[in-house]
Amino acid sequence: MGALVLTQGGGFQPPGADSFVLPPIVGGVTKPMVLVVLSVIIIAVYFTLATRNLKMVPGKGQFVAESVYDFSRNSIAREQIGSKDFRPFVPLIFALFTFVLVNNIFGIIPLVQFPTMSRIGFPIALFITAYVVIHFVGFRRHGFLGYLKHVMFPPGVPKPIYLLLSPIEFFQKFLAQPVALAIRVFAAMFAGHLILLVFTLGGSYLITEASAALKPVSIISWAFAIALTFVEALIQVLQAYIFALLTANFIGAALASEH
Repeated sequence: MGALVLTQGGGFQPPGADSFVLPPIVGGVTKPMVLVVLSVIIIAVYFTLATRNLKMVPGKGQFVAESVYDFSRNSIAREQIGSKDFRPFVPLIFALFTFVLVNNIFGIIPLVQFPTMSRIGFPIALFITAYVVIHFVGFRRHGFLGYLKHVMFPPGVPKPIYLLLSPIEFFQKFLAQPVALAIRVFAAMFAGHLILLVFTLGGSYLITEASAALKPVSIISWAFAIALTFVEALIQVLQAYIFALLTANFIGAALASEH
């Protein structure tokens, strides 16, 4: 990026955190707010239409819908929560996976190009939802004191060690793990989108402001932007999967009879 400062205009100003603070479209409504609502509409309409007339030999739309549902149900919820308890949580895991996925994918869709989860407020809202469910089912299954014992006093540990281990377990289960859900997807979407902005805007700056000798470098910058877009698409899918997977894992741990 050092070459970008050798320009006629004085220097390239790289994008930063302020690039994610978008002005209101109307009133107090911003683009991320619109995208969140749009994602819900897209998911609801797609799965409604795809499953309206189910067939034994599914078409492409039905096949994709069934595959996403089966993946959420069996590969995430059932595997992490267990075959005995997973069924009530399938709608939650399915909703989290598809919601995070669509909002992440917005980041590479032309004209939209903004991953909603790069605004920390939205991952926090999801983390609060997951947090309430995880600990509600834990307290309901084990009772108040029973759940605290389940969380803070794993079996098979010498009693003096509990003095050190129990506060750590409490902090991990009630604070660190849930917060990590929000931070992980936020950080990945924020960093990925920022890198794409650097290469895209850097290429545009080189082609319009740089000297003739530096203009060809813009092609390299845009080539990196295109390549990183495919990498970012993979990361967006993985982050949706990880968010749903960890939520299911935490629910399964809260319901487990053993620590």
